[in-house]
Amino acid sequence: MEQQTNGNILLVEDEENLHATLKLNLEFNGYSVTSAFTGNEALKAVQEEYFDLIVLDIMLPELDGISVTENIRLKQNEVPILIVSAKNESKDRVLGLRKGADDYLVKPFNLDELLLRVEKLIQKNKRIREKEFTGDIYEFDEYRIDFKAQLATIEEGKEIELSKKETMLLKLFVENKGEVVTREKILQMVWGYQVYPHTRTIDNFILNFRKYFEKDSRNPKHFLSIRGMGYKFIE
Repeated sequence: MEQQTNGNILLVEDEENLHATLKLNLEFNGYSVTSAFTGNEALKAVQEEYFDLIVLDIMLPELDGISVTENIRLKQNEVPILIVSAKNESKDRVLGLRKGADDYLVKPFNLDELLLRVEKLIQKNKRIREKEFTGDIYEFDEYRIDFKAQLATIEEGKEIELSKKETMLLKLFVENKGEVVTREKILQMVWGYQVYPHTRTIDNFILNFRKYFEKDSRNPKHFLSIRGMGYKFIE
């Protein structure tokens, strides 16, 4: 059984002594830390694993931190990013925040301040991800979903039983109606994966939803695949 942590952090810092110090302190405070020392290593890690936060240096080998941030945001990944950088001019902070960082801390920094910012960003992210869905019944078109009973009413009033995972996934789509839901978010919220397996599991669930809730499953209007990004539910 995996030990619970306060969050999964990707630490991207090429200066080895500072990296070791930050990793030690983050782990001491209950975080699980994955290390990356270059921009490309960071992007690879983000593709393979779920993180609650990225602590990211700007001056990195191969690919700088600003480019890493841009790349992550272009893929619609909303993971919080805390930039730590020796660049302390206002224009540098503005650029980092404009490109998608959530916070910017200038080196040298107080370790307690870093830990406080880490905690606040992770808690904020968890509150956003865990927003509560109100109501057990959801209706659209001629369809009806009873989340509590795990039942769906489809064409001609036919009632079908939903599995627990189907119910959880439908609830996630309804909560994020009209927005792209990434594969990463689905696997973390519904399956609880931290490291993503190579799987077509989600695709199979989407195919089932189209059978249940689409007039023409080959030309869906409710459950859409957004190429390279994820899926979107439209009422």
